[in-house]
Parts: sequence; C-alpha cells; structure tokens
Amino acid sequence: MGMIVGLCTVELHFPEAQSLKNKRKILVSLKTRLQNRFNISVAEIDESHLWQKATVGIATVANETARVNQTLDHVLNDIRANPSLELVRSQIELL
Repeated sequence: MGMIVGLCTVELHFPEAQSLKNKRKILVSLKTRLQNRFNISVAEIDESHLWQKATVGIATVANETARVNQTLDHVLNDIRANPSLELVRSQIELL
C-alpha cells in the first residue's frame, strides 16, 4: 500500500475586506467549510498581517494519486466559487 500526500498552496485576495478582523472572519469560515466538506487540513501560512491577502496551505492524504488530485480540484473549485474572495494563484505538489 502506498500513501500519497497532496499539498496545495493558495494565494487569496479579499477585495471587500476593510480590516484584519473582517479578513479573519471570511478566512475562518472558509477553513471550517473546507475542513468539514473535504476532510482536509487547512492553515494560513503567510500574509497573516495583511488585511486583503492571505496564503493558505492545504493538505490531504489518500492511497491513490487520482483521489488526491480529485480532492484538491474540488477544494479549488469551492474556493473559486466563494464571492468574498479571489483565488490569485495555486500550486499543487504530490509526495
């Protein structure tokens, strides 16, 4: 049996955020929804001091590459559908 780890780095822009508090509210909601819906790990990994930008790290594990890719594709589609933020860039790595 093999284990495939999928890592995804996502840069987000919050065009309507007017404060860190506002950005954090949107980000916490996003993280909770993604964790509950896709059973993944999500953490803000950079730009925590900026109120309109965040870099988020996402991780998932499965026994098949296709399953990891499918999960991360669904996660990115969910992020893109969120009207409160813009997905600026994403990068996927498989280990």
